[in-house]
Amino acid sequence: MARMGGRRHLKTLVAPKFWPVRHRVGVFTVKPRPGPHPIERSIPLLIIVRDILGYAKTAREARKLVSEGHFKVDGRVRRDYKYPVGLMDVLEIEETGEVYRVIPYPVKFFTLHPIPESEKHIKLCRIENKTTVKGGHIQLNLHDGRNVLIRVSDPTNPVEARQFKTLGTLKITIPDQEVLDYAPLEEGSLAIVTGGRNVGRVGRVVSIQKGMKRFRSIVTMEDARGEKFQTSLDYIFVIARPGEEPWISLPEGAWK
Repeated sequence: MARMGGRRHLKTLVAPKFWPVRHRVGVFTVKPRPGPHPIERSIPLLIIVRDILGYAKTAREARKLVSEGHFKVDGRVRRDYKYPVGLMDVLEIEETGEVYRVIPYPVKFFTLHPIPESEKHIKLCRIENKTTVKGGHIQLNLHDGRNVLIRVSDPTNPVEARQFKTLGTLKITIPDQEVLDYAPLEEGSLAIVTGGRNVGRVGRVVSIQKGMKRFRSIVTMEDARGEKFQTSLDYIFVIARPGEEPWISLPEGAWK
């Protein structure tokens, strides 16, 4: 497997397959800067501006647009053309009123899905880990590099943080990072698949077969048509509690 890390440059030939740069003749493409998402699960802002949205024809034009501050990611202006945009990030172009969310999509892996203006301040984040910090408070480590602090009144009995479990999903505001809601990963939860052959499929969790590690655990899901399929536990991203409709808008036909 060709290496993608450890160097400042990235060859087009070994760039992630879901990047729309294969048609370009150049040997090199832009490499994402280290940030909230790993290189194999993110798209540099320059490629989004030039190759996906079509606001520029060349890399030079795209760099100029980005440096002028026309694009917001998760509510903050990003002027770095190498900034990595990844799963569930919200991209906004204020001048045109366009708002997009990065979500998994069949075959393409990731896509920019247009969302309404009312949804641009909401983001879903998966809990990857929980740690105890100074004072006995609980810190939730999220999939996009964020950390949310849950303050507890009694460190020996942190009841305030007990409901938050690994692989559950937080619904937060951006950029303020206020916790609005929480959805656990359990039977009946609505989830979207973020990788593998079933990437982009949405369904209810039917059962979870635990293995030695997360990627060896198997989750059985059922989509809106009643078809069952299986995927790795590591690819599950909860988007609503059992019995609820999706917390975010999805492409037409993805769920009902």
